[in-house]
Parts: sequence; C-alpha cells; structure tokens
Amino acid sequence: MGKPPIFETFGCRLNAYETQAMKDLSESAGLDNAIVVNTCAVTAEAVRSSKQRIRKLRREHPDAQIIVTGCAAQTEPQTYNDMSEVNVVVGNIEKMQADTWNGLAKGPNFIGDTEKVQVNDIMSVTDTAGHLIDGFGTRSRAYVQVQNGCDHRCTFCIIPYGRGNSRSVPAGVVVEQIQRLVDRGYNEVVLTGVDITSWGADLPALPKLGDLVQRILRLVPDLPRLRISSIDSVEADPALIDAIASDQRLMPHLHLSLQAGDDMILKRMKRRHLRDDAIAFCNDMRKARPDIIYGADIIAGFPTETEAMFDNSLKLIEECDLTWLHVFPFSPRKGTPAARMPQLPRDVVKDRAAQLRHAGDKRVKAHLSAQVGKSHSVLMENARMGRTEGFTEVLFDTDQAKGEIVQANITGYSETQLLVS
Repeated sequence: MGKPPIFETFGCRLNAYETQAMKDLSESAGLDNAIVVNTCAVTAEAVRSSKQRIRKLRREHPDAQIIVTGCAAQTEPQTYNDMSEVNVVVGNIEKMQADTWNGLAKGPNFIGDTEKVQVNDIMSVTDTAGHLIDGFGTRSRAYVQVQNGCDHRCTFCIIPYGRGNSRSVPAGVVVEQIQRLVDRGYNEVVLTGVDITSWGADLPALPKLGDLVQRILRLVPDLPRLRISSIDSVEADPALIDAIASDQRLMPHLHLSLQAGDDMILKRMKRRHLRDDAIAFCNDMRKARPDIIYGADIIAGFPTETEAMFDNSLKLIEECDLTWLHVFPFSPRKGTPAARMPQLPRDVVKDRAAQLRHAGDKRVKAHLSAQVGKSHSVLMENARMGRTEGFTEVLFDTDQAKGEIVQANITGYSETQLLVS
C-alpha cells in the first residue's frame, strides 16, 4: 500500500483551486509517495518561502518524490531545477494535463529518464485547461474558475509570465457547472480567475463579465448566492454594475485591485485607472447598492513614492470607504520594470505598510461596530462560523447546520468577527 501524495499550496485562491484539480488527476494516475508543492510568484518572499518549505519537506520525507509546480516554477524553473531536493519541475499548463501525472506516477526512475524540467511556453497557450471540478472549497461554498491569465503588464507584476495571456471558459460550460453544484446542495458559488473582468475578450461576440453574471443568475434561478472575486473596477461593464445593483442574489462584496491612490504612482505601475476613477466607481456602486462592502489591494512603498504620494493612498481608504485591506509592502520581482526603478529603503516600505494596516484595522472596527443590532443572512462554513452577504465572519455560540443559510441578529463583535449569542 503506497503513501498518498502530500500537497502544499502557496498563494492565491486559484492556486488552491488547481491543487484540488491536481489531487484528482494524481489520484486517477495512481501517484503515491510524492509531495507536490504548488508555488506562488507574486513576491520574492513567496519564492523564498517555497524554497524553505521544500528543504524542510525533503528532510521530513527523504524517500518521497518532490514535484514543484505553480507560478514560480513557471517563471523561474531554473531556481527549482538547481535544488537537489527537487525531483521534477512542472509548468502551469503541464500540471493540468493527465499525461503529466501518468508519467509522474511511474516514479522517480521514470522521471530520471526524462527532463527534470517540464515547463513550456505558457504564452503560446490559447485555451483554458479542462480541469473544472465540482465543489472546491468548503461544503457550503464552491469556487468556479471562469478565466485564467492576464493580458495587462503592470510594472510590478510577474503573474502574466506565470499564467500566460487571458483565456476564458465559455459561458455555457460555466452555467452547466454551476447548475451541477447547486444540484449537489451548494448555496454559494464564487467566480474566480486571474483577471476576471477580462472574461470574454477571447470568445466569439466578445461578451463581458456582466453578461456571464446575468446569464448565470437567469439560467440558474435556484442558486441562492453568487459572489465575484477580485475585480479591476475600471473594467466593470454596465451589465455587471446593473446586476450588482438589481439582483440580491449577487453578494454586495467587491474586492478591488486598486494598488495605489496617487495618479503618478498609478501611471508608473501602468494601471488603467486614476485616483478619481476609483473614487467615482465606489461612490456610484454604493448609491446603487447601499449595503456594499469593499476590500482592496494596496501596495506600500512603490519605487519613487514620496510622502505626499503615499498620503494619497492613505486618504483613499476613507474616500473609497474601504473596509478589508490586503496591504503588500512593495517587493521587487526580477524581470519586472518596477524592479529597475529607484527603490525606497526597506524600513520606509515597512513603515508605510504598517500605517496602511493600522488605517485598515480602524475601518474594520468601524464596520463591525455598525453591524451590532442588525440582522444578516449568514452562510455557515462550519458549526459555529459563517459569513454575511458582505463576507464578514460571524461567530455563533451554538451549533448551526453547516452549509445552510441562517438568519442571525448581531449582538457584538471581536477584533475581526461579528458575534451572535
């Protein structure tokens, strides 16, 4: 009896989605006594962490076959090829192919007769991989990948070189999968991708994300809750805005890829929006859907950022009425234009990240405080914790039915959660 493979995932929700798909492929192939590390390339720290973890895994499992894949394996395969602990390096396209796993299941001796690095040119890929899975996530919430890759070239970002150009899953395939998930009892579906607002640009008739969302809501009427992952606000199309404003089944929570609040920094990032665009979008959406909650990605200490420029990012938190912040201290990625720009001292970068996080903590506290006494529909992720329509965690003092949507009156809050007693 072989040992079942171990999977380690770094990075984004899409990577976690693909890890589940790899588990299915490896099980079908009969892979055993192997460790699969699905890496992230978004920061240099992510790459360092994955290398550190690989070394520890080798010490803990000296006889296992270690397979490294993911975005960092795609963008810098030589880094992992040079590690004696690694048996094989697999690219982001190869990791989704059954033939790859059939070969890996034959063991290290088979790999030794082939190339250690199995990474091809991801920019040549034009189709989405056929790895749709039923119900990645918790029993209550399923994630559906509708798009992969990115056509944009932000100066700080290495991800297009790990994911390739934008590819969309056809609407009919997405709707069919979501209906299958609803039939299996899922009460919430999250649409996910690398640059989800670019969905449809490579499909016939050039549909927009809003067209897909409205089609899902129309053709899957028994889907209780639909949620959208991170979006680029400047690319939100009229049909998407209309759906958010008019259909209560589309959850009032948007995570925005803002990155900065200063126009010069946004231009040097090669973003597609300016400060006023972000503020106008947030104000317009709040008028259309008053209960909407915003999250946002913001980078602290981008090259050339002055105190005044940073202050504009700090002010944006209030001006856009942001609640949940993902703050990233700028980390230069080799191969990106931003890595060649004049860098700020690391202590300045860390201090600005801390200021942003502190401002974000105050916004979270204000949001939680404002919910006391209100009633929310909460989707239970486990017996005691669920999430509101706006994705805020709610902690119960009695057991609830996992996967069900329950009505709850909020009685208090902690540092990051609402409380029901």
